Amino acid sequence: MNDKSVVRQIIELENKSVEELREIYDKIMPSPIKTHVSKDYLKPRIAYRLQELALGGLKEEIKSKLLKIANNHDRPNHIETKKLLPGTKICKKWGDIIHEVEVLRDGFVYAGQNFKSLSAIAKVITGTKWNGFKFFKVS
Repeated sequence: MNDKSVVRQIIELENKSVEELREIYDKIMPSPIKTHVSKDYLKPRIAYRLQELALGGLKEEIKSKLLKIANNHDRPNHIETKKLLPGTKICKKWGDIIHEVEVLRDGFVYAGQNFKSLSAIAKVITGTKWNGFKFFKVS
């Protein structure tokens, strides 16, 4: 883009207007942006692209693996339950109560309700987000 270091260019993004960021985006991206977007949307994308142009992008093998992971993201129960046999009981003491979860082929049962993930059950129990495997100490 210019003779400045990538780090300097990224730092300078902070002081740019949306219009200036759009100009930079349109100049360095494969295709121009067509919608109204915020600075918070543009800055990280421009910063990544500047680094990619200066240092090289991801190898095709890595891109392929990431796409595969992303495509399976909508099926977290597949990832979680493949490690646990259906019928397995998982117990966790939280406060003064022992909570019991049963592993199903395609999810979990807790308190008579079906769940797709241990994380969802941990949230019901604690009221906050948890990694379900960490909460139940399952690996």
